[in-house]
Amino acid sequence: MLVFWFLLIALVVVVAAVTLAVVGGGSEAVLPEAEPDRVADALPESRPVVRADVDALRLPVAPRGYRMAEVDDVLERLAAELAERDARIAELTAAAAQGRAQAAPAPVDLHKDAREEDR
Repeated sequence: MLVFWFLLIALVVVVAAVTLAVVGGGSEAVLPEAEPDRVADALPESRPVVRADVDALRLPVAPRGYRMAEVDDVLERLAAELAERDARIAELTAAAAQGRAQAAPAPVDLHKDAREEDR
């Protein structure tokens, strides 16, 4: 019977201490306000997204949120596809510039015929 009363008093003391710690803090609260999770480094809006932007992106973690391994897999795939797209665009741009340089006609000298007639 003595053990029962001891446990009951200990339980009341613990509950009272926790209640005072949480509620009784007032302006000097024991637990500071938690800052909500935000994306640490958002994707740029002023230029196209490149692989480095996706590599640097960090998504917030939530207790009942997403599975991090799945999101990491998706971001890795997205980064690889962006890198492949950028390489293909650079390849096509270089080929187009080379094609334009080869297809450009030689400059025509309009005054050449007039000079030959003067001789």
